[in-house]
Amino acid sequence: MADLSSEDEKLVTLARATRARNGGAEGAAVRDDTGRTYAASTVDLPSLKLTALQAAVTMAVASGARGLEAGAVVSGAVVSEADAPADADRAALSDLNASAPLHLAGPDGAVRVTA
Repeated sequence: MADLSSEDEKLVTLARATRARNGGAEGAAVRDDTGRTYAASTVDLPSLKLTALQAAVTMAVASGARGLEAGAVVSGAVVSEADAPADADRAALSDLNASAPLHLAGPDGAVRVTA
């Protein structure tokens, strides 16, 4: 598992809990530049499809966030060190901070990749 700050560990915990609570394929959380956190799960509706990270970024922006410090995605699939963030997820996070770390974790919450 990657060495994470306590704040980034909190993001993984929030993402994991959101995924479990909603039964989604993924859960995600982001922290804005003021320290507020936002969590969301995958949105899969006939008229709207968002990854969990896109939904969390949307919530942050809708709440007035102007920048993001970090993000985390917990997937129902086993995540390996060879995995990389989805292009859509990296783009959503990069819109508010191109250098923000994005932690990818498996269902057990263990971070396998930080991009």
